[in-house]
Amino acid sequence: MRPDERRGLWLALVAVVCFSTSPVLLIWADPLSPYEKTFWRMVFGALTVLTMALVQGRRLHYTRGDSPRFLLFGLVTAVHFLTFIAALNFTSIAHALTVTYTAPVFVTLFSAVFLKEPIASRKYVGILIVVTGIAVLVGFQPVLTTRMLIGDGLALISAVAFGFYSVIGRSQRNTYPLLTYAFAAYAVAALWTLPPAIATWTPEAYRPLQILSIIVAGVVPLGIGHTLYNAAIRRTHATYVNLIATQEVTGGVLLGALVLGQMPTLNSLVGATITLAGIALVLVWGGPGVAADR
Repeated sequence: MRPDERRGLWLALVAVVCFSTSPVLLIWADPLSPYEKTFWRMVFGALTVLTMALVQGRRLHYTRGDSPRFLLFGLVTAVHFLTFIAALNFTSIAHALTVTYTAPVFVTLFSAVFLKEPIASRKYVGILIVVTGIAVLVGFQPVLTTRMLIGDGLALISAVAFGFYSVIGRSQRNTYPLLTYAFAAYAVAALWTLPPAIATWTPEAYRPLQILSIIVAGVVPLGIGHTLYNAAIRRTHATYVNLIATQEVTGGVLLGALVLGQMPTLNSLVGATITLAGIALVLVWGGPGVAADR
């Protein structure tokens, strides 16, 4: 493995550490609405990337023709983050993270369709295992409620959007420098969520804990974490990066248990384990595709 590829793996590991703080921070930001959380998270994420660019002396250059692309990229980004944040209001961290991290399966499928990267037929065995794991996690739970089903459904939408988000980020590695891409994607996502954020504005909810939580959620898991994720996917096989990223499930559930007392049930742990095993099989069995080094 070349030094740049190893660097990509380390970037992915650091990104996962940053990702893992997200669920706890977003729950601490309650009772802000999901739209407010998403909007402010995108704003502070974009400002973090802008700060990185200024410190490095990089100029973020765009042309008028970039607008249609980033309107789409920003919409996909907004949908992913909004539905994940909304899911946390309906279901547990364990459910939200595990269902969301079926995303690497969608990355593999979308890569085959949109990036013309073939997928081995035997990898569909892994997809079946993932579906089985989700069924165990959300379908055979004695305390399953309509509210939890809504949360799990939102998390699944987030997973599909994350699949598109990842494939888009990878596809643009030859078109835009990393910080140029990340800043515009986050900033336009903020614009998409601004109208509903204004409509659901809760001024009385902006207390010190909520303000600090939403700022940190924008800076650490998004501005730093997701930018490192996009950097990693430009250097290393996308399948390896996605596989490492799934470990946000482990980190997020552990932090939820330690900080919020959200102890996962045995059923959740078994379902999460099966799901992660299936994801690993999809991404690794038969060897990954090769991403261009950038």
